[in-house]
Amino acid sequence: MHHDPDCLFCKIIEGKIPSQKVHEDELVYAFKDIRPWAPIHFLIVPREHIASMEQAGPEHARLLSHMLLLGPRLAREQGSNPYPDGGYRLQINTGTEGGQEVYHLHMHVVAGARPWLKS
Repeated sequence: MHHDPDCLFCKIIEGKIPSQKVHEDELVYAFKDIRPWAPIHFLIVPREHIASMEQAGPEHARLLSHMLLLGPRLAREQGSNPYPDGGYRLQINTGTEGGQEVYHLHMHVVAGARPWLKS
């Protein structure tokens, strides 16, 4: 499994940088975002260093499906309101124009009140 010694998320996964763990298993590590957009905001990060969705291929199908199925379960466990009135957002930013800030594939899971909406 590939790791990048200079990657922020690889360092978090290895425990070299502290984080608020939400979940971990053999494929991913999930932790709370340090600058949350909403009351529930965490990241699901592959243990393997993959720079972005552009580098993901057919060999990553199990990992990607695991992330997509894990996100909703963890959102509910973290307190998201039930569907259909509640819900969550799953977001993967890719590349500079796509808003990616850390070049290690990751999925944002965001739920709860949306502070960016005006009342």
